Amino acid sequence: QVTLVESGGGSVEFGGSLRLSCVASGVTNNMMGWFRQAPGKEREGVASISGNGRIFYGDAVQGRFGISQDNAKNTIYLQMNSLKPEDTGMYYCAADLRAGNWLSGNFNFWGQGTQVTVSS
Repeated sequence: QVTLVESGGGSVEFGGSLRLSCVASGVTNNMMGWFRQAPGKEREGVASISGNGRIFYGDAVQGRFGISQDNAKNTIYLQMNSLKPEDTGMYYCAADLRAGNWLSGNFNFWGQGTQVTVSS
């Protein structure tokens, strides 16, 4: 059974930082990613990391966010710096890309999400 548990969300002011964590269990060594969704908007790919450590970022967060993994802890992290109000949303961890580009969101497993709110 696969479980993904996100944590680390919260409320910060413009320019602040947060670090999200996603603890995974039952996941094979495949791509994992972070996505976000704001009210009334479509889900958006934030960052992904492959089993061999290749990293990808969505255009909106390039240069501000960093994704990393700790295989010993079965955890991936999302370090978010220089946060903006438009970064507000529910952030989801995803695992096991089925096929295609990671931005498609075509993953088999999803966490419940953690809320990030950035005030101006």
